[in-house]
Amino acid sequence: MAPPRALLSVWEKSGISELASELAGLGWQVISTGGTSRTLRESGIMVTDVSEITNHPEVFEGRVKTLHPAVHAGILSRRKNEQDMRTLEELGYGTIDLVCINLYPFEDTAEREPKASLPELIEMIDIGGPTMIRSAAKNHEDVVVLTNPSQYSEFLEDLRVSEGDPAGISIEKRKELALAAFQCSASYDASIANELDRRLSDSVIPSRVQVSSGEGNLLRYGENPHQTAAFYPDSSREKSGLSLAIQSGGKPLSYNNYLDLDGALRVIRTLASEFPEHHACAIVKHTNPCGASIDKYQLGAWKGALSSDPESAFGCVIAFTKKVQLETALEIGEHFFECMIAPGYEPEALEVLSTKKNRRMMSLDPIPHKQEGIRIRQVEGGWLSQSQALPAFDWLTASSVTEKQIDESDRDLARFGCLVIAETKSNAILLVSRTETGFCTVGVGPGQTSRVEAVRIASTRAGKRAVGSMLISDAFFPFRDSIDSAHDVGVNSIVQPGGSVRDHEVIDAANEHGIAMIFTGTRLFLH
Repeated sequence: MAPPRALLSVWEKSGISELASELAGLGWQVISTGGTSRTLRESGIMVTDVSEITNHPEVFEGRVKTLHPAVHAGILSRRKNEQDMRTLEELGYGTIDLVCINLYPFEDTAEREPKASLPELIEMIDIGGPTMIRSAAKNHEDVVVLTNPSQYSEFLEDLRVSEGDPAGISIEKRKELALAAFQCSASYDASIANELDRRLSDSVIPSRVQVSSGEGNLLRYGENPHQTAAFYPDSSREKSGLSLAIQSGGKPLSYNNYLDLDGALRVIRTLASEFPEHHACAIVKHTNPCGASIDKYQLGAWKGALSSDPESAFGCVIAFTKKVQLETALEIGEHFFECMIAPGYEPEALEVLSTKKNRRMMSLDPIPHKQEGIRIRQVEGGWLSQSQALPAFDWLTASSVTEKQIDESDRDLARFGCLVIAETKSNAILLVSRTETGFCTVGVGPGQTSRVEAVRIASTRAGKRAVGSMLISDAFFPFRDSIDSAHDVGVNSIVQPGGSVRDHEVIDAANEHGIAMIFTGTRLFLH
């Protein structure tokens, strides 16, 4: 009886010599290609080149080596099908019982700096590897497929138990490995399609949505206890954001925690990008900021953010742009929060914050500053895609439309407010003010169906602090009622996009009340 045969052809060589050595020791014939074959021979392992199996040389610098019936017939032939086995024998081919493949590093090449040329990238598109992976996974009842070095050890343990007989690998294990192989192939193809879409298309938006991810981590539950949920990290090797965050303390993150952490990161990354010399703090509840602040001092940033709405900040997520300091942790004290995310923590600060056992402190260093790229969102029946970017304002030319002018010194305050409102659900109104050493929100009215109601909510949250504040609106005012309400609570300036058919009525109202108003020309909806 012919010995079982394994075809090994890998780019990532870690563990491959150990795998081949043990297979050979268990009586397997090891077939290999190109660089893998050289690596195994250098380790003293007897190898049969794939060209000896196909009776055809590798050609085109290795582009064609395994695309041959002698390979794929050996993988795809069904052992319990008499016709398959008779045909295989007539052709003079043998079965292949194990396929161990990992693919050319297309993603690594695509993410390389300096940027790889298109010809270099094209050469990193593996053809034979995915074909063999899919063939072996399709015929998993008869063929074992390995696509990652992390799988080698468990496979060898099972094989030792069966004394080298591939039939000893259970069907459950074969199915598990086949699923991993199809997922590997699908993710690889998605990476190629997405990268070539970026390179070959003039559009910022992808022509198709091709999504792939790392392995999902089950969460405690979804938005509600009756819903199941998971977090899927980015599949790219250049991971970012929450997939890189390291947790200290507390129970596992929930679905809602991830949403709020994402909202908090979206606020502070804009502030970190535009005000890098400052400390920034954002307090988020149900994905909306209930307070945000920048300050020369971190303690001031925390106090400014919290004072905006301490009631809503109960059970919040807190984000900082710089390492959390001991004095900040002491000031936070007993305040109830679910999660905190920052570039890191002073050891004493982490000790203080960890006195409450259910708090989860997340470290993400550095806090990402970029917003460029594509954000994809699923809706019933399809997906939506849009480009991400920081709001692009030219504050030097922003149009002052009222008799009273906004002071030049207040333009940075307006810039701060627009960055925060860009990450607040619409309809949204912010009231913002100066502090001794920075800026902060004093009232937030998020996610309302009525703009004037958003003004009322922000004003209620601000209380007396509304007097002398600046009002920021994410979209134009359709009626003057919001301006009248803003005047009633003491707002002295307004920043809004403009563009309503009733802009003249809104401007007249501002002039009547002695309020300065700027039109930015840029709407900042967030749904």
